[in-house]
Amino acid sequence: MAQSPLSESAGVQEFAGFATNPAPMLVVQYERIAREEMQGLPFYHAAMPIVAECVLFEGQWLGCVLTPWMLSVVVLPGPDQLWPVRSSSERLALQLPCGNLTFMVGELPESGQLLACSLMSPIDPHLGADEGRALVSSTLKMLHSLPVQQGDGGVDLGRRRLFGAARKVPAVPD
Repeated sequence: MAQSPLSESAGVQEFAGFATNPAPMLVVQYERIAREEMQGLPFYHAAMPIVAECVLFEGQWLGCVLTPWMLSVVVLPGPDQLWPVRSSSERLALQLPCGNLTFMVGELPESGQLLACSLMSPIDPHLGADEGRALVSSTLKMLHSLPVQQGDGGVDLGRRRLFGAARKVPAVPD
């Protein structure tokens, strides 16, 4: 389902989100781009498949896309979302559970605008297809992970400390 402008109020054009997971549509579009525009380039990794996975996160589609030339995090509008049309290449910082990422506004012919954050470009030529597929799933899980930070005093990871800190023995009545 391609995005379509819904309204133009006060000079701001908006488009509707995707009711269903846009990952299959992203794969089709990147396959066409690979065939028509990218496969002759020297950094094109011909053995790398095109893979996309998306999940709903706070009402938006958060995903990871792997192509023979790049690995990117993408955000597309979710069901019942209206996004304003933005200038191509505009940058937006988003806070995710894993930390802050800076996204660039991009556009695909059939689906319209999306936000993209490049993680690897070009793709490592030693990365295998199975490793690439696993990287997509792992990256998507990592995006939903809380950042791990070491505090000033260190962290006591001992089992007794972990499970005993919150336990309090109730007072015995007389």
